[in-house]
Amino acid sequence: MKPSLFAICLLVSVSTFAQGGLKNKGIFYKFSLAATLRTNSDYVVTRDDGNTLIQLNGLFINNSLGYQFDRRASVALNVEYDHYFKQSFNFMPVYATFRYNVLDFDDRLFLRAGYGKLFDMGAHFENGTMYKAGIGIQTFDANYRNSWLFGLDFSRKRFGYRQEEKLSSVAIFIEFMLF
Repeated sequence: MKPSLFAICLLVSVSTFAQGGLKNKGIFYKFSLAATLRTNSDYVVTRDDGNTLIQLNGLFINNSLGYQFDRRASVALNVEYDHYFKQSFNFMPVYATFRYNVLDFDDRLFLRAGYGKLFDMGAHFENGTMYKAGIGIQTFDANYRNSWLFGLDFSRKRFGYRQEEKLSSVAIFIEFMLF
């Protein structure tokens, strides 16, 4: 009885982990870094005081857990930390995204959109809502499982009393996706 049980367990584990080729469905995890840039209003071309024309305005760190339905469509739940340096704003958005691959060759061109809530994590965080829209490209590793994603995201955050304050930004992102 023990050898047959061992053989069944071995067969199931080999068939589960021996997946060749491209994986099109399943759960994935993504880690992302993004940054927004702004122009420096104090910059003067003739003066060399260490100021630059372009400065970092915000930094975003994102973790995503998602599900890919097929080669084209996926959804994800995102938890992110956003910090804007000049405005001294902190945000903790939790939001859902939908991604659709428009072109599907060796690399994929995709569009994505997301909507969610800005959570109040204390005195230094803003409460409100946000939405996001983006475009990017996905490049794969040698076995077409893990990938890097690069692109641009536009986000709009509404917060404050009755959500009357708004903050819009365009971010450059880089993401690593484990499939």
